[in-house]
Amino acid sequence: MTDAPPMPFDAEFIADPHTGYARLREQAPVHRITTPDGAPAWLVTRYADVRAALADPRLSLDKANAEGRGFTGFGLPPALDANLLNMDPPQHTRIRRLVSRAFTPRYVERMRDRIQAIADELLDAVAPRGRADLVNDFAVPLAAMTICETLGVDQADRADFRGWTSAMLAPNRDDPARAKEEMRAAIGQIARHLADLVARKRRNPGDDLLSSWIAARDAEDRLTEDELTSLAFLTLMAGYENPANLIGNAVLAVLRRPALADRLRTRPDLIPSTVDELMRFDGPTLLAIRRFPLEDVEIGGVHIPRGDTVLLALASANRDPDRFDRADELDIHRTDNQHVSLGHGVHFCLGATLARVQAQVALGAVLTRLPDLAPDLPETGPRWRPSYRAHGLLELPVVFTPVG
Repeated sequence: MTDAPPMPFDAEFIADPHTGYARLREQAPVHRITTPDGAPAWLVTRYADVRAALADPRLSLDKANAEGRGFTGFGLPPALDANLLNMDPPQHTRIRRLVSRAFTPRYVERMRDRIQAIADELLDAVAPRGRADLVNDFAVPLAAMTICETLGVDQADRADFRGWTSAMLAPNRDDPARAKEEMRAAIGQIARHLADLVARKRRNPGDDLLSSWIAARDAEDRLTEDELTSLAFLTLMAGYENPANLIGNAVLAVLRRPALADRLRTRPDLIPSTVDELMRFDGPTLLAIRRFPLEDVEIGGVHIPRGDTVLLALASANRDPDRFDRADELDIHRTDNQHVSLGHGVHFCLGATLARVQAQVALGAVLTRLPDLAPDLPETGPRWRPSYRAHGLLELPVVFTPVG
């Protein structure tokens, strides 16, 4: 281990994490850092170490194993905290088995037509204008509408979740005290809203995911009440935050390569492999959920004590030249593409297939529906969300020939 900046996640790093991670990765496989909230952590940067750690049962997700060594977290109440990102087997296995039935490839493929209809509806609204913000006019509502319809959240309630999760995942870095206050308020709002939503679904169940989970809780006794609301919370938060960021990043990367955009218009069969490569090249998640060693461990030749916080840099692993040939290039024909954007092992992302289908539909829709589509970025470049965990655009202004 070599000395690295105690807090590497500054504004420059957020704007260009791949350059920052390349520097850290070259210096050492593991760094002792301080996160923006002041907590010490071990940052793992190289592919082989990250992939192995993702599947290492000695690294716990349960924050009860943090042993108080600087970890603070979001401070979630029990009604939101009993989720898969804070569980190890066998509790994790029990709940994951229940949830996975809703996100099978067959089920998600049946949703493809509905996702396409949502994408077309959103593009119908912007097509006559000749300009749009493809993050807030398209990517965010597409992802939100998809997961909210799946879960059974009323349309009137959907806009609130964007603000609440932004307060949690991308707080105001210029005013930490205000950011903490906004985070606490957002967490309280989410908890109250989900409790109310569960109560409404109990009275009037529908043909949706949340209603089926309530039945599993009430009739089959397979979930506790906190596990039920926590499951809904995680599904909503991850179910549109990550796909929205993926779509925005993917569209920007393709538009910056006009020859690639033209090729995808004529060869839409290449879109699935393009989306998978885009996940590796500029995915929506910079860091995996924190982990805590159940015993002293060695990662990359570095001794890490039991209970310390370990952060696995997915974005860094995906650009590791020791694993990927021409790692900093976007190659849609890459055949050996075992990226870790969606995790690895027992905690592999449950919504992986849904995220891929949303991105495939979204990318195909904007390229075919909006002729001469081009980014209209400010001279300073893209504006990124101020988060060291997630990687997504605040906006993606584009111009095109009006349609309709």
